[in-house]
Amino acid sequence: MTRQNNCDVLIIGSGAAGLTLALHLAKNADVVILSKGPLNEGSTYYAQGGIAAVFDENDSISAHVQDTLIAGAGLCDEETVNYTAENAKACLEWLIEQGVTFDKEKDSDGETRYHLTREGGHSHRRILHAADATGQAIQTTLADRVKQHSRIRIFERYNAIDLICEGNENDGSTKQCIGAYIWNRNSEKVESIYAQKTILATGGASKVYQYTSNPDVASGDGIAMAWRAGCRVANMEFNQFHPTCLFHPDAGTFLLTEALRGEGAKLRRPDGSRFMPSFDERAELAPRDIVARAIDYEMKRLGADCMYLDISHKPSQFIKEHFPTIYEKTRSLGIDITKQPIPVVPAAHYTCGGVMVNHQGQTDIAQLYAIGEMSYTGLHGANRLASNSLLECLVFARAAAIEISNSLKVNNRYKNLPEWDESRVTDSDEEVVIQHNWHELRLFMWDYVGIVRTTKRLERALHRVELLQREIDEYYRNFKVSNNLLELRNLVQVAELIIRCAMERKESRGLHYTLDYPDTLTESKATILQNSSNG
Repeated sequence: MTRQNNCDVLIIGSGAAGLTLALHLAKNADVVILSKGPLNEGSTYYAQGGIAAVFDENDSISAHVQDTLIAGAGLCDEETVNYTAENAKACLEWLIEQGVTFDKEKDSDGETRYHLTREGGHSHRRILHAADATGQAIQTTLADRVKQHSRIRIFERYNAIDLICEGNENDGSTKQCIGAYIWNRNSEKVESIYAQKTILATGGASKVYQYTSNPDVASGDGIAMAWRAGCRVANMEFNQFHPTCLFHPDAGTFLLTEALRGEGAKLRRPDGSRFMPSFDERAELAPRDIVARAIDYEMKRLGADCMYLDISHKPSQFIKEHFPTIYEKTRSLGIDITKQPIPVVPAAHYTCGGVMVNHQGQTDIAQLYAIGEMSYTGLHGANRLASNSLLECLVFARAAAIEISNSLKVNNRYKNLPEWDESRVTDSDEEVVIQHNWHELRLFMWDYVGIVRTTKRLERALHRVELLQREIDEYYRNFKVSNNLLELRNLVQVAELIIRCAMERKESRGLHYTLDYPDTLTESKATILQNSSNG
């Protein structure tokens, strides 16, 4: 018997988007949050920079909108950009009410105000931050609030396997989501969970690449599940590579916030010379796609393992106060950033495309929503503007919460879900197969579908991914599920979507740069894929 859990609202994912939504909904609903690892383990926790919103009287919503549109290279949905910028301040004020403490300073009149920093692509200082560990402050604050709420249950160490859908009770031809199959990593048993409303908030898919700034959990689970259920995806070819990740054998996936460059850090070649002014008049403050390509180009041209980010010309106390996390981390590795430049390389950082949704987070399937990095709202276009990511989580979580609260049924009866059938599967004795496929996938995605692409590389990648899919599908049918198998199954699906979107775009725009089509077309639209096997 498959153990069945029941709730009003199931939120799959425990980052800024999922926790914000849970807190908004728990007044009116019984909520379950599914967290693949510990509650705090996700991309939100590791976000350093901050959140963009207009708090300065010299700034404006229209300027924030314009900066976002420019960074998005002509592919942003302008209505979505306006909606997000207009709601930014209210969402930040809600976050402050929850207890998140952002850095403050005294102005020339001695008045205390928020310390606003500036990042690449922004025309004004508008980034609220908590030193250089903003994500940690947000994640831990929201997690504490969630844990204290009587109507929120937290399922830690649970993987979502697949969504459960049926015909709509009012219209049998319309598909609606009624919950999900989930794998309890504690008991190693498959369970199910019924929900009136299911929300995917699982984050991005940067783990599909060999080098990434993201934590291990960023394996594209929500995008893959939604695709298998029949949702459309869009703009998966636009993978943002953060220009500056720490290059050190013991560093793991450590990001060096864009705020370093916002506060004057310079990018240098191994000989100490600067190179960004040769690539863009905005130099180090150019959007991320330009900076990442410039670093990639210089590394390949010189045969260098890395470039260098130098903030040592700033006062030592300033560096330690503004970037304490980075200072301590690099110091532990033998690098004193007050005196030395930091070795850096680009790494996969953010998924700009995702599951198509409207302004309330609704997908193509009734009662199924998607919010945060895994969704495609139209905000980011061909390249995300720095510090708009956490903002998107907050704005669309609040919007989804309003729609869900207004459409929840009172005293809804729980339905019996179909049993999970594992009668014909066995325990795997070939875990090495998963590890080999995992390594192969991430390596060829980095080599063939990375910062610079060609048609031939994409064709090779598609051929390899189709072979892997067949192997993994066969493995999935014959063996019991495991965390690595579930993540690999999802990653290989997301890899296919990225490659197919990239092959459809016959131009270079934003984060998608191909040597075969180096020019940018006069007019361009979002790349939309429909799963033909699901109608």
